Amino acid sequence: MGNWKGGNPYGGNWEWGVGVGTALPLPFPLPLPLPFPALVFPHFSFPTSHFPDVSRYRSLILDVDSTLCGIEGVDWLARRRGPDVARRIAETTDRAMSGEIPVEAVYGERLALVLPSRRDVSDLAQAYRDALAPGAADTIHALRAAGVRVVLVSGGLRQAILPVALELGFAEGDLHAVDVRWHESGEYAGFDGTSPLTTQHGKLDVVRSAALPEPALAVGDGATDLAMRPAVAAFAAFTGFVRRDTVVLGADYVCGSFGDLLALAMP
Repeated sequence: MGNWKGGNPYGGNWEWGVGVGTALPLPFPLPLPLPFPALVFPHFSFPTSHFPDVSRYRSLILDVDSTLCGIEGVDWLARRRGPDVARRIAETTDRAMSGEIPVEAVYGERLALVLPSRRDVSDLAQAYRDALAPGAADTIHALRAAGVRVVLVSGGLRQAILPVALELGFAEGDLHAVDVRWHESGEYAGFDGTSPLTTQHGKLDVVRSAALPEPALAVGDGATDLAMRPAVAAFAAFTGFVRRDTVVLGADYVCGSFGDLLALAMP
């Protein structure tokens, strides 16, 4: 903007511009007080060494399956049990994530069909690593550098997600997911049925109890993610892996990639 600039007490500059359209070059300093304040507005530029990049949000809440990573964990496990189980689980997952049926009605049923062993979950952990969304790591690091608290909230299996979370720099306490249990033999013994994340509105409860810095932005692809909307300033539907129309319709924003997410979060 072709503007007049002057000193300010914070170590940067005052910048004055005319209107909100094309800037007009001003060959002379504007007198103060201004005779036409409605046409002139101030901009403040501060030395970057004094202030970090600023995000629109102080917290970012990320879903994992089909958002941070391009797989649905239980669907991935189901494919190890043959095409019939895989098809049944995939259909159930899609209906639950689209909001057609509540998650609590099928969460335990899906795991009972899959019976994920300790070895299965270890292999799933590697699959999560391999399926990390393009640009996810850079976006997370950039937002942290701008002072944003980033947490993961997932209805997936904690032991499968934790390795990729740690690689991305998350503390264990910043991953909210569902614990799975095994017998000493490594065979499946059950899951934490007390976790709110096994229910349709559980993510809403987790976010409310987390007392994250505000304003917060939640991002995810499913109906359980959209359920967080009452507890955050905004919700972005992530469509980089799957687009669910019911979720998109209820979202404030739509992000097709982590580049889109970074552009949304950073001014």
